Amino acid sequence: MLVFAKIKSIQQKIKELPKGTSIGFVPTMGALHKGHLSLIERAKRENDIVVVSIFVNPTQFDKQEDLINYPKTIDSDLSLLKSVFCDIVFTPTAQEIYANSIVSTSFNFDGLEHQMEGKFRTGHFDGVGTIVKKLFEIVTPTKAYFGEKDFQQLQIIKKMVEKNHLHVKIIPCDIFREEDGLAMSSRNTRLTNEHRSAAPFIYKTLKEAKIKFGTENALDVIQWVENEFKKHPLFELEYFEIADEDTLLTIKNKNKQQKYRAFLAVFAGNIRLIDNISL
Repeated sequence: MLVFAKIKSIQQKIKELPKGTSIGFVPTMGALHKGHLSLIERAKRENDIVVVSIFVNPTQFDKQEDLINYPKTIDSDLSLLKSVFCDIVFTPTAQEIYANSIVSTSFNFDGLEHQMEGKFRTGHFDGVGTIVKKLFEIVTPTKAYFGEKDFQQLQIIKKMVEKNHLHVKIIPCDIFREEDGLAMSSRNTRLTNEHRSAAPFIYKTLKEAKIKFGTENALDVIQWVENEFKKHPLFELEYFEIADEDTLLTIKNKNKQQKYRAFLAVFAGNIRLIDNISL
């Protein structure tokens, strides 16, 4: 496994690959878990080589404290990557990526950025678009792999690729869950024991909402979920929305021709968790 911290070094290595080598790319912010490894294992099956980046991107954090508190576990990350036979790891510094100007480019994602997370995290998706575009230009992957836990981010990256005519295929991967249903996330390690024990309630509620959506209208399902969280002493619901999968626009009435997904963000103490489920 080769580890590069400099853009020039990784680009040189990629340039030396035999013509036609397919590159699978998994961008991460480190603090790796089994969800990340499942993306890497899929990328291994579908490509000649796999590149993983580890970079905690400062421009996608709307709160400085979240950036400071984000778990940084580079040594264990590298040994995990070795265990799944990752080929190349890219571990740049913020200065290497942004030089002396750590700012985002402004993007137009055709309105996708104004829904859900966009209402609560100012500038977040400009930061995501900026770093993912830079990484795609450095790594030049054939395919890039993203988990559906960040479904809005996934749709935004697809839109960014389409609008910028980038030659990379975006591969969505199923949400990887703990045995009790909690969606895997680097933030889970920061939950208190009490919150962690109660956390399966989130996915359980989403699954029940999915069943209800089969027979009830969207507004009634939303009301039911909001009431369930109001009754729970440990969680504070930030939002629950049912939206069209393509446009991410919130729906009021169901249309059989469209695909829908339920999304939520919830605070467990001061830790913010997100999850979603296909309806």
